[in-house]
Amino acid sequence: MAMAFKMATTGMWVTDECKTSFMEMKWKKVHRFIVFKINEASRLVTVDKVGGPGEGYDELAASLPADDCRYAVFDFDFVTTDNCKKSKIFFIACHQVHQGLEKKMLYATSKEGLRRALEGIHYDMQATDPTEMGMDVIKDRAK
Repeated sequence: MAMAFKMATTGMWVTDECKTSFMEMKWKKVHRFIVFKINEASRLVTVDKVGGPGEGYDELAASLPADDCRYAVFDFDFVTTDNCKKSKIFFIACHQVHQGLEKKMLYATSKEGLRRALEGIHYDMQATDPTEMGMDVIKDRAK
């Protein structure tokens, strides 16, 4: 088994694949987004889906299941009012409103451990429905 980083609060482990994929997104720009899920049987946080550099926010939103919780990181590129190109990384915790309490608690208590393992996140968002993580919200936070 690959090395993993243990999250003390829940006993969950973040796999090396999560950290490696994030570093590739951050430094090499080979991914636009990464979706993470918790495998309850193995007690591991794993990569669920990776979006290529040509994919955007719409593909990220489409890859989040409507009936389950997930974490995601999104690399948002934009141009400032001073005409400077910038990139900000968003951490998004998606907890669906109709999801069971036990699952929501598992994701809520594991969030900080995963976030600490992924160094370099600029903004943190939590969404219970798609309107709370829309592109307009991301653009507003990145200003």
